[in-house]
Amino acid sequence: MAGKGEMVDRITELTGYPRTHVAQVFEKVFELMAENLAAGDKVTVPGFGTFQVSERPARQGRNPATGETIQIAASKTVRFKPSKNLKEIL
Repeated sequence: MAGKGEMVDRITELTGYPRTHVAQVFEKVFELMAENLAAGDKVTVPGFGTFQVSERPARQGRNPATGETIQIAASKTVRFKPSKNLKEIL
């Protein structure tokens, strides 16, 4: 699995830009994505896919150890829908 370091190194090799600059841009891209998602906006990366915030309503669940009914709070999560191009690559 490629992590931040491996991706930054590979982008540095491909572009010839300094590693520190590539790392800064890499971090800023994801900071901006997080800010937009937190504001409720959709983030579309052409050729890759779309990230969107989805709300999960509150619901009842069960404690598997005791069988007791518990209330699960509402929450938000990020959904990803891959682009047609990404689907074809996979």
